[in-house]
Amino acid sequence: MPGGGKSTVGRQLARQLGVACVDSDAEIETRLGQSIRSFFDQQGEEKFRDVESEVIADLLCSPQDMVLATGGGAVLREANREVLHRRATVVYLRSSPEELFRRLRHDTQRPLLQVKDPLKKLRELYAQRDPLYRRTAHFVLETGRPSVHALVNMILMQLELAGLVDPARVAATVGAERC
Repeated sequence: MPGGGKSTVGRQLARQLGVACVDSDAEIETRLGQSIRSFFDQQGEEKFRDVESEVIADLLCSPQDMVLATGGGAVLREANREVLHRRATVVYLRSSPEELFRRLRHDTQRPLLQVKDPLKKLRELYAQRDPLYRRTAHFVLETGRPSVHALVNMILMQLELAGLVDPARVAATVGAERC
C-alpha cells in the first residue's frame, strides 16, 4: 500500500544484506524523464501501469542481487504478481488504512490520494489490494507501529528461517552497523 514503508524499509534491508536497493518508482521516473505524478496526469493510470510492468520485469531479469521496492499498485496486474512471486522473495508490509492515513495525511505526491477523502480512498485501495498482496507475498508482516529497524530485523529473521540468507553474513553486517 502507499505509505507502507516499502522504500524506507527496503533501503535499510538492502544495507543489512549488503546489496543494492532499487525503487521501481524511481526507475520509472528515470525511464520517463518526468515524475510519475506528471505522467499519470498526462497519460493516465493504464499507460503508467504499462511502463511499471516493463520496469519490474526488466529489474527482475537483472543478474544483480537487490532489494526491490515496488509501487503499491504493482500487484494490480496479474503478470506483475506472477513475475514477482516467481522471480523474487516478496514481503508484504501490511498496514491498516488508518495507519497509512496517519503517515500520508500531508502527502501531495501520490496521485491516487489527491481526492476529497483520502482515508476513504485508502480503505478502497486496501479492500482491492490486500488479497492481491497476500497472494503475491511469500511473507506477510504486520507493520503497526514498529520502528524501521524492528521491521528490518523481522524480515531478516523470516529470510534466515527460510534459508534464504546466511545468518552469519547478516549477523556480521548487523554487528558492524551497531559499532
